[in-house]
Amino acid sequence: MYFVYIIKSRKNDRFYIGSAQDVKERLRQHERGKTRSLKNKGPFDIIRIEEFETRTEAFSRERQIKRYKGGQAFKKLIA
Repeated sequence: MYFVYIIKSRKNDRFYIGSAQDVKERLRQHERGKTRSLKNKGPFDIIRIEEFETRTEAFSRERQIKRYKGGQAFKKLIA
């Protein structure tokens, strides 16, 4: 299974979208500053997780959500 997740930084109140096979491990990597894009931005709260059969489906959904960011569709996802 593959997952798309939305996390929120407690440090700057910004949302971040990603995909992974193991969301808990990926969150640990983010928390430890192991990902360049989110280094020094944690801790994070998981806001939403969606499950997909294939990596392609998950990646497609991740891109879709990133296009939503800031709009009404994104606000509905995080409500």
